[in-house]
Amino acid sequence: MDLTFKRETFSQDRRNWLGSEHGTDAPRSITLDVAKFSQASHYPDGYLKSGLPVAKITATGLYGLYDKAATDGRGVLAGFLFTGVGVVDHRGRIATQVGGSMLVHGFIRADRLPVAVDPAGLADVASRIYSV
Repeated sequence: MDLTFKRETFSQDRRNWLGSEHGTDAPRSITLDVAKFSQASHYPDGYLKSGLPVAKITATGLYGLYDKAATDGRGVLAGFLFTGVGVVDHRGRIATQVGGSMLVHGFIRADRLPVAVDPAGLADVASRIYSV
């Protein structure tokens, strides 16, 4: 039995990037490859922020940060991380893979996303995710 003290911090997940509630009732479950995100830029507080643009890595089926220049499948935007996801545990260890959820249909406010998405990325999802 482990009776040591553990410190855990929580943060409010900001979803001001959502354009409406439409589509938020059915996010898709995904598994994220944490190595495809930068700690300094994408999870400095220990969690990946909701609204990050994600894309499927062809070889593994995992998801990583959308990157138009990537040749591993991440060059095609699939959706946006719907909820914040913790990737650093209470001992400071960074997970290699974490489960998350992805918005695949609905409305977003592109100017409020945690990272900018280029017009090509928005065009990838234009038939199901609308920027307002």
